[in-house]
Amino acid sequence: MYQDFKLQQPQGPVVVTMGEMLTLNCTASGLGPIGPVKWVKGWGSSNQTIYDQKGSFPRVMRVVNESSTDFAIRIRDVRLEDAGTYYCVKLHRGIFGDEVFKSGGGTEVLVHARPSKLAMSEPSRRAVPEQSVPFTCTVEGFFPRDIQVKWLKNSTPVRAEPPHITPELSNSSYNMSSTIQVKLSKDDVRSELTCEVQHTTLAAPLTRTYALGQALRVPPSVSVVAAPSGAVEVNKTVNFTCRVQGFYPGAVSITWLENGTEMNAGSTTQPTETSRGLFELNSTVTVQAGEEKNGSKFTCRVVHEDQEPIASTGTLWVTAPTQEENNSYSFIGDSSHHYCLRLLSSPSSREGLALGLEAAAP
Repeated sequence: MYQDFKLQQPQGPVVVTMGEMLTLNCTASGLGPIGPVKWVKGWGSSNQTIYDQKGSFPRVMRVVNESSTDFAIRIRDVRLEDAGTYYCVKLHRGIFGDEVFKSGGGTEVLVHARPSKLAMSEPSRRAVPEQSVPFTCTVEGFFPRDIQVKWLKNSTPVRAEPPHITPELSNSSYNMSSTIQVKLSKDDVRSELTCEVQHTTLAAPLTRTYALGQALRVPPSVSVVAAPSGAVEVNKTVNFTCRVQGFYPGAVSITWLENGTEMNAGSTTQPTETSRGLFELNSTVTVQAGEEKNGSKFTCRVVHEDQEPIASTGTLWVTAPTQEENNSYSFIGDSSHHYCLRLLSSPSSREGLALGLEAAAP
């Protein structure tokens, strides 16, 4: 009698992302018995009623109310547990209540979940060049299990350990972590490390970028030079300059010491950035070359990033001033002949030396 009656459902599968709205279509055609249409998930004794005209289903609504041919429904805020096969079922009134008259072919629904916001771990302390630093990026709550992760340094792919996905097999969501070891160099002050994650639910990859300069500490090179160089005469002025070069980050503390005792002196320039992103500066102390300072050591002590001090030392050498020969004369002899004893002063010994006798006019 009702042989022409049909319920048509898309064969699917229908893919929907968690949190979105799912539409399930069902169209009736032909003459059917009196009775409602409902939706169930699964078949047999374990099926679950998703929608009927009598119950309350807060997340489910009919697309076209009161229609006798269009029985499509919408499920809002889809969850992972909504995955399964849905059947549109025509009931007829029997002796013991509503009974199944005919059902659609079933629509398989696959629920995918987008990965959560991508997170990247950051080193707890800075590392020096040639040290390796681990970085880990993680995402959570994605489905299905297949996911791709790629690491790039300055837009160039770099090799990493295989990603770790947990659990091994699940009907719920998965989590992923990927770790890479990066060996730092001085040239990484301006380098960038990027973690890129792609999943079937994403229109564009999730990316997270880290500036490697935040993980890098480049110790300075320290040297002290004197101007003028070499030994200087008493009371001359000498400038000792401390050259602090090639360091990062650009903050240092400089202290001058004379023979191990801290000096309240020195003029220090502001750090300047080089083309490589490293920093350099000069600090100068001016010294009066007194005789008592001969052999004194002037030390520039540099502290960078709370590390052990780096020091360099210059030595002050003082010489006696150059003097023209100082001549002194003493006269000896009798009333008719006088002789002069000429005395020369030696700069090194500062003692008078008798060099000879010269005849002198009376």
